Amino acid sequence: MQDIIKVENLTTFFDEKIIHNKISFNVKKNEIFGILGPSGCGKTTLLRELCLLEKNFNGDVNVLGYDFNRLSQKDEQKLKESWGVLFQFGALFSSLNVYENIQKPLLEYTKLDKKLIDDIIRFKIDIVGLKQSDAYLYPSELSGGMKKKAALARALALDAKLLFLDEPTSGLDPISAREFDALILKLRDLLDLSIVMVSHDLRSIYDTIDRFIVLDDKKIVYDGDIKGVKEVKNSFINTFFSLGDSV
Repeated sequence: MQDIIKVENLTTFFDEKIIHNKISFNVKKNEIFGILGPSGCGKTTLLRELCLLEKNFNGDVNVLGYDFNRLSQKDEQKLKESWGVLFQFGALFSSLNVYENIQKPLLEYTKLDKKLIDDIIRFKIDIVGLKQSDAYLYPSELSGGMKKKAALARALALDAKLLFLDEPTSGLDPISAREFDALILKLRDLLDLSIVMVSHDLRSIYDTIDRFIVLDDKKIVYDGDIKGVKEVKNSFINTFFSLGDSV
């Protein structure tokens, strides 16, 4: 399978503090790839680096065929339009309704006419499992699960083939979390997506993620699928995944 992300010897630093120390991994096309690890290990920082929201790193990062060390401003903008990002708390614009939130990237980055934009928005609302009447609700009127779905629809507005998710089930009740997991799997197949997600949700890890890395003490201490993780001698892994014996 084709690699859509390849990272080699990435070192992340803030002033003199090192967050990641020469880590390397790859993400394959159509894979749901997880980034796991204890609090403070730099999971979200790594996700933000992959989508060009953080640049405090050295090393080689290649995403969708673009070398981050050789990106022109034009290429960077093109890349940012090639993926979608779902932030942990949705990051919806509170002053805009669902329709307007999804519309925003379409107005900013395309020259489509109003009718086509309307059609796209209706389609995105439908595929994430919202009702068409939800389009005119504001974030303050949405449940936690609805906010996540609306933010996901916005992340998919430009027909991205690569999706970054930061703790997508965080803050959801168990039923809503499992519904969101099922939605991610459905959209991966329906839209031919590749997905990178930060998660600490054991059920998501067991049921949704194909392969993952575990970050700990600035390094990758595991890279593989769920079958091999319990063979690793690492205190975080042993504690975290022992909770999943009955999952």
